[in-house]
Amino acid sequence: MPFFRALFLPCLLFLVSCSPMKNDVASKAETSVDPVATADDLFVHGTIETAGNGSSRTYRYRLLRPIDHDDDVPMPLLVFLHGMGERGSDNSSQLDYLPTWMCSPSWRERFKCYVLAVQCPDDEIWVGSWEGGGTSRALHAVEHAIEDLIEVERIDPSRVFLTGLSMGGYGSWALAAHRPDLFAAVVPICGGGDPSTVQRLRDLPIWVFHGTNDGVVSESESMEMVDAMRSAGIQVGYTRLQGVGHDSWTDAYLNEGAVNWLFSQQRR
Repeated sequence: MPFFRALFLPCLLFLVSCSPMKNDVASKAETSVDPVATADDLFVHGTIETAGNGSSRTYRYRLLRPIDHDDDVPMPLLVFLHGMGERGSDNSSQLDYLPTWMCSPSWRERFKCYVLAVQCPDDEIWVGSWEGGGTSRALHAVEHAIEDLIEVERIDPSRVFLTGLSMGGYGSWALAAHRPDLFAAVVPICGGGDPSTVQRLRDLPIWVFHGTNDGVVSESESMEMVDAMRSAGIQVGYTRLQGVGHDSWTDAYLNEGAVNWLFSQQRR
């Protein structure tokens, strides 16, 4: 795997259209957007502590609770893994892109759910290494945060969804392979993974997105995982976004129906 390079990209507002999981290039739909509420006001602050190598470390996260939540009805949890440019300690930068977009009034009404966004520190990445994949302490913090929230919030454990972009795409592959039992479906965007782990993903619905003109993370990173899964007889959706560069998440979430598809899934 080539070394990943940080990239700061513009934030675009969006509204996703309904689309099934499909291969190759998906058709695009007309969309509209609502005014977006301030994510910093809507997401509550939280921390999770993990231990390892004889020490512990505290990771910060933000959590959006569902609108008009009936405490008697468990709700889905959408887990978002940010890219390399959103690392840090401000517990805010990780709200860029999808978490902020999920604050749209119509989206909060349409997708009543919890949204979890843990922030990876500047000195870590979601995976153990770019070359070998695997999990990092930061990714274990995400795992532990999910487990803790399932215990204390009214979350439906059969409807926990995972998605991430760029570095978070790598993290999505790694966390899905580490804990396939935890998720109902996964959408890795412009990332990559370890092909030797695909057997662990056999029963997990996955839809992959990557731009054909991505100059930061080569499309071959996603194709390697998709080819390994298909060679093993494992079904996987793959959408190649023709002519799109590194920012493939805007198309994936806005025009190609990734969020709609996630929310149509339920773990058996």
